[in-house]
This record gives sequence, C-alpha cells and structure tokens, in this order.
Amino acid sequence: MCQAVQVAASVSTPDVCVLGLGLIGGSLLRAAVAAGRKTWGWNRSAPTVDAARADGFDADTDLSAVLRRAAESEALIVVAVPMPAVDATLAAIAEHAPGCPITDVVSVKAEMVAAATRHGLRDRFVGGHPMAGTSESGWQAGDADLFRDAVWVVSADDGVDPRIWSQVAQLALDCGSLVVPAESVEHDAAVARISHLPHVLAEALALSGAAGGDLALGLAAGSFRDGTRVAGSAPGLVRAMCEGNRDALLSTLNETLEVLSQAGTELAEKGTLADLVEPGHQARLRYENRERRTITGIEPGSENWLERLRDAGRRGGVWRP
Repeated sequence: MCQAVQVAASVSTPDVCVLGLGLIGGSLLRAAVAAGRKTWGWNRSAPTVDAARADGFDADTDLSAVLRRAAESEALIVVAVPMPAVDATLAAIAEHAPGCPITDVVSVKAEMVAAATRHGLRDRFVGGHPMAGTSESGWQAGDADLFRDAVWVVSADDGVDPRIWSQVAQLALDCGSLVVPAESVEHDAAVARISHLPHVLAEALALSGAAGGDLALGLAAGSFRDGTRVAGSAPGLVRAMCEGNRDALLSTLNETLEVLSQAGTELAEKGTLADLVEPGHQARLRYENRERRTITGIEPGSENWLERLRDAGRRGGVWRP
C-alpha cells in the first residue's frame, strides 16, 4: 500500500503524449487538445502521422524523439498500442522517458501491470481503460467526443502513486468521461463479461447467420444487426483484446456455454425457454435502470484511499475531484 500522502485539491494537468493513433489513441489526442491540454502523438505508420498532421495535430513517427520531448516536459504518457506491441513500447519508454507518469488505454489491466513491472516502470504506471469504441478502426475513425459520458476505468491497485492516479483521472474527466476506480484483476474479470464475451458471441452469431445462406441474411434485421455489430471490428484487434484476457474470458465463456446448454435441454424436454428469457429480461432491466453514485469524501493519498475507492467502484460509484 502507498503511504497516506494526501494530494492537493488542485490536480496538475501535465502535457499529454499519446503513443498509438488508432481509434482510441487518435480520439484521445483529439479530445485532449479540445480540452486545452498540450498534446502530441506518435504512430509507427507514416500515413497515419501524415493524416494526423493534415488534420492539424502534432504527430511524429520518431518514437525516441517523441519520448525525449515527453521527458523534457514530464508529460503524462498514454500507451495506446495493441497488446502485442506493449512490451516494445514500454521498453522505449524505459530507455527515453523513465521518469514520466504513464497510463494506458489497453482493454486488459493485469497484464499491463505485469508488463510495466517487467520494464521497471511499475511505480510510474496507473492503468486506464475507456469503455468506448466503434467497429471502425484507424486514425480516420477517431472522434473527440468518443469518450463523452463513457466510463473510464482508472486502476486502483495497491502501491499506485496518488498524484499520478489523480493526473490520469483528470485526463479522463477532461475527455468527458466518468471515472470508475477498479483493481486490475477485478477489471479484467468484469470486462470479460461485458466486452470480450460479447465479441465472441457476435462472431458466433455472424457465422450462424451466414450459414443460413442468402435467405437468412436477406431476412436479417435489427436483432441480427445489433447482435453482430462488433463482429465488424478488425479481427486482429479483437484477437489481441480477447486473447490478452484469456483466463477470465475462458471462465466466463464456459459459464455462458453452460447457460445455453441448459436452455437447450429445457427447450428439448419441456418446450420452454422461460428459465433463460425471464431472468435475462430482468438482468437487462437492471442494466437499464442502474444509477451512478458520485464518490465523495475520498482524497487520493489519504488513509485507506485505495481500498475505499475500490469498494465504491464495486458499488457503481464514479469519482470526481
């Protein structure tokens, strides 16, 4: 646990350096600039950087130079590359900007903590995950309003620096998001259920529709369209996201297969889906009627602040400074 060093009410807003300018990183660059934050970005692809520059943004393909600039200004570095590229990116940060605060927007958090630890950056790292996106990808799909009113998880793991935690949370707030504190392993278990499993089910539903041939696809309407929307995402990105959370996803997938198997048995033996449809309907209503409670009275760095933030996050709370 970090020591109880209370953070001042006025949270610093350092410059922002975004590494990776795809849908999420590109949207973050746009949103941070729109919020008045001095922000620049990096992408290994020259066409992406050219497109960002053409749109009036500060971007470069020279990772070393971008990171040296971050080190000079003590910028908050945001890792926005796919999971397979994380280790190489963190290695570059460790070489050129090891003293900078670091966060990320990758969809798995426990592995990000492990990666930061491997590269000696654990004490400067606070994980993040904006729960926003579309089925599109790349710089051209970015939108400064992508994070507006979306949930942005900020990791509340033991040992995180309260000042860096506050900086990451403030960036999320500046982008228009609602901050939810969560411990990394708990985050990964949760997103396996509400993000990664839906991707797997969408792919399976798309395959089922296609197996029905042109007639089935010709009859497909709203339920099929909505249920398969995320199957339109780039396969490489889906694999990186889901495979990076393998253990939690496997547990959730096996649980769901059991639910479907039981539903099939009851339909075959009793001619009913009541035990699936009725509870499923109630679960959907619970989602629709959920309330967001503002977390109050917890100052980062105060006594037991992480435990209290995690507990508040579990109960649906959102944090505000």
